[in-house]
Amino acid sequence: MTDSRVVVVGGGLAGLTAGRRLAAEGFDVTLFERREDVGGRVRSRRSDGYVFDRGFQVLFTAYPAAKRELDFDALDLRAFSPGATICRGDRRSVLADPLREPTALAESVLNTEVSTTDKLRTLRLRADLKAKSVDEIFAEPDATIEQHLYARGFSERYVERFVRPFYGGITLDTGLDTSKRVFEFTFKMLSEGKTVVPADGMGTITRQLADRAVRQDARVVTETPVERVEPGDGSVSVQIPGETVEAGAVVVAADPKSSRELTDVEAVPTEGRGCVTQYFAVPAGHPLADSDRIHLNAGGEVPTTVAPLSGVAPEYAPEGRALVAATTVGHESAGDDVRPESDGDLQTRTREALAAWYPAASLGDFELLRTDRLSFAQFAQPPGVHERLPDVRDPDGAVYLAGDYTHDSSINGALESGKAAADAVAADLQ
Repeated sequence: MTDSRVVVVGGGLAGLTAGRRLAAEGFDVTLFERREDVGGRVRSRRSDGYVFDRGFQVLFTAYPAAKRELDFDALDLRAFSPGATICRGDRRSVLADPLREPTALAESVLNTEVSTTDKLRTLRLRADLKAKSVDEIFAEPDATIEQHLYARGFSERYVERFVRPFYGGITLDTGLDTSKRVFEFTFKMLSEGKTVVPADGMGTITRQLADRAVRQDARVVTETPVERVEPGDGSVSVQIPGETVEAGAVVVAADPKSSRELTDVEAVPTEGRGCVTQYFAVPAGHPLADSDRIHLNAGGEVPTTVAPLSGVAPEYAPEGRALVAATTVGHESAGDDVRPESDGDLQTRTREALAAWYPAASLGDFELLRTDRLSFAQFAQPPGVHERLPDVRDPDGAVYLAGDYTHDSSINGALESGKAAADAVAADLQ
């Protein structure tokens, strides 16, 4: 029956979550994905023994939706050490959370890149956010991250040497013009859980969601773009190449631009933030090969962060080699007028930075394996954006939205939106 048929457009985290939940409710679910595989912005590829995620990404285990929607044990997670290594010139220093990593207490206390006063303010911020719920964080008056930090008394030195590279890497905004809610939410998640990657790559998350949807009898059809969605009287027509599918409801969980075009909902944000991630093979014995802590560039713009992936998850690289992800923010932004640097220029500047950070280590076998340029890795989240995001029921007729752009730009936001869309469809059709 048409009334029980639901079409999901898009096989990213939001679409797969909505599809699985609706199939579990007894609906006849078909998910159409235009690419040859599902995953959206969370995919991985394996080549020559290396695992390449689609740009450097991590999962926060404290994400409420991730704890609900994912089987962490089956993902075989590998954790970064809390905090970061701050790099400036030939100086490196560790800034960690002594409450979560007591063994790093001495290094953190002796860290001269951040003052004792700022360290104490960080602990106070941690305690304040622990007492707040996620809903309270997103309901409070907004400001930019930079404004918020200075209002709390943090020094310019702290902002420049720690927050700008660290949260610039998380929000893809080294200008720190992003909503303070995003900062507080991610800070809370970092404080209350682990920062991890699955042993077989971030794409394992997508594969798990897809497998669970299929086990609930949802049909996942790849290489099938949806060309048009037309709500009618009691049903919705979905146009795919050479065929029209009738459904009782449609969940549009495509990328923001496609979702806006299919639904005519102008509130879907299409201004994006981008980045470039270069993956390097590092010889065994280089200090980064054994590190398990994210490195922050406090002395320059390229790269913004360096993640020793195989130091955290040895499965990311073949035996005898190490894999490092160097991410530069702001050099591949949607609608940006800045001319992107070439792969070669970025590689040269990254080599120069690492040579300065570890002057005694050889970069002779330092090899660029892959460059990912993502023009739309996140939608822009300036102060006040969350009040302007669309609702899952904003499209006309029995058409629903699912995507992080209905919640917040994160893995958690995508998973939450999939559940919200499934709940709305189930409530309306049942």
